[in-house]
Amino acid sequence: MDKKVIELRNIITNAEKITFLGGAGVSTESGIPDFRSENGIYNTVQMYGNQPEKILSRTFFYENTELFYDFYRNEIAHEGIQPNSAHYALAKLEKMGKLIAVITQNIDGLHQLAGCKKVLDLHGSINRNYCMDCHRSYEVSYILATEGVPKCVVCGGVVKPDVVLYDEELNDMVLKRSIEAVSQADVLIIGGTSLNVYPAAGLIQYFKGNALVLINKSETPYDHKADLLIRGDIGRTLSEAMDS
Repeated sequence: MDKKVIELRNIITNAEKITFLGGAGVSTESGIPDFRSENGIYNTVQMYGNQPEKILSRTFFYENTELFYDFYRNEIAHEGIQPNSAHYALAKLEKMGKLIAVITQNIDGLHQLAGCKKVLDLHGSINRNYCMDCHRSYEVSYILATEGVPKCVVCGGVVKPDVVLYDEELNDMVLKRSIEAVSQADVLIIGGTSLNVYPAAGLIQYFKGNALVLINKSETPYDHKADLLIRGDIGRTLSEAMDS
């Protein structure tokens, strides 16, 4: 076993309160593409004429609602995707009583599907959708089954995914609970994120614990702050560290 994985195992063994902060890299191992990658941006521009950040903005949603949903159905609202070893390793940590929170920038609900209960969806979830007029709730399957702009069957209002679009503020309560989870942890594990997206990346400033662990395939602006830096797959790294 790699020395750094052994070190991670020791950190986990000695930890009492672990908080995990994850990004797109956690879900790409389940087959969900990262639209911020070079290929993702190129393909989006070629197919939709705009970069993904523009399409997934509040302004674009209101001004080009039908095109927004065309992109959303094809690229964002994935059904049938299964959790990977990273999700299951974190669920195991939670069952052991060590993991106090998973803070995720992903909107796919895979942490919950793997069994995690203490999940903070910073950017919302594709699994929650609501009518903008009467607030009736809808499953993601309803969005995928419709064409054009999905409308409420009760009042005819537009059904909007409960996801945080660019130009929208994060949910205050979710952000507050995320800050608390980071500040209370003695170990903060960050994985599968470039730490370039704020305010999620800014959560690291609230960590005052014993060990900061960064697991990512590429460099991040906070590599120099890590007590343990691992270059590699988040799923394989966590599962090996948790393997008893």
